[in-house]
Amino acid sequence: MSQNAEGRAVAELAELIGGRAVVDAGAFVRRVSSIEAAGEGDLAFVEDEKLFESARSCGASCLIVPEGAAVKLEGFGGAVIESPRPKLAFALAAEVLYARGARAASVHPTASVGEGASIGEGTQVHANCVIGRNVSVGRDCVLHPNVVLYDGVSLGDRVVLHAGVVVGADGFGYVRDADGLYHKFPQVGTVEIEDDVEVGANTCIDRGALGTTRVGKGSKIDNLVQVGHNVEIGERVVIAAQTGISGSTVIESDAVIGGQVGFGDHARVQSGAVIGSQAGVLPGKIVRPGVWWGTPIQPLEEYKRLNALWGRLPRMREEIQELKRQLKELTERLDEKP
Repeated sequence: MSQNAEGRAVAELAELIGGRAVVDAGAFVRRVSSIEAAGEGDLAFVEDEKLFESARSCGASCLIVPEGAAVKLEGFGGAVIESPRPKLAFALAAEVLYARGARAASVHPTASVGEGASIGEGTQVHANCVIGRNVSVGRDCVLHPNVVLYDGVSLGDRVVLHAGVVVGADGFGYVRDADGLYHKFPQVGTVEIEDDVEVGANTCIDRGALGTTRVGKGSKIDNLVQVGHNVEIGERVVIAAQTGISGSTVIESDAVIGGQVGFGDHARVQSGAVIGSQAGVLPGKIVRPGVWWGTPIQPLEEYKRLNALWGRLPRMREEIQELKRQLKELTERLDEKP
């Protein structure tokens, strides 16, 4: 995205992001910044009261703060926007200040586009990308360098694939014969990525074996994630880095998956579930709404209870050893009695 050189008046920006300008609504901002690095023309945000002291002395031209917090920033010399959700308002402001204008489709000279492929208006295809035969890429997408789209996959509008993403490679499916040799199960399905999905660098999304691997609208997938064949990811799902999702797993809309989570095949994560980092989901497991952690995965409160007990094991071992010693001593004394 390119920066809007002229910037926006604080009053206009506040209206666009659902906030309320309470101080110096006529000021202009051009960029977003952290509190520590902000200078003239910059917009920053603060939502933790512990950071208000730092915010008072920052050099930003405008701060986004929680509702009712402007009066606590005495000494700050810039404009102030109040918002019920400052971090969200800041993200929305960045979208305004760095809005990407409409542009003609561009394909880098080193990119390869297969027969029958279609690329929508405004889409950028960067260096060394490979777009296979009969691939469909929607409008205003960005394919960063070295993205590979295998034959027949489809992307919706405004999809962003970062460097090294591979979509549509064969899934990991084999059948073993009587002699122990592995034979490849057909991997002849496809991948459908819907509108407004963003996929991080070096993530792989495998094609369906006989059906479709799908990523729903608005979902965000981090770097180095493996999505197996026939996986169904719903809308607005967030998946952090190094997660591995085995074949035919279903992750319903609005689920949140932490980093390095491992999924067995045919698992299901229901809408509203949050899975903590490094958790392990067994094959066929149904993860219901709520917060989950651990391996095998369990409700957070149960995980915390067991984790606390685990930390006490060395002491418990010592206590058991002492009890065994005392029992042995008592037994020996009883045996000595006539």
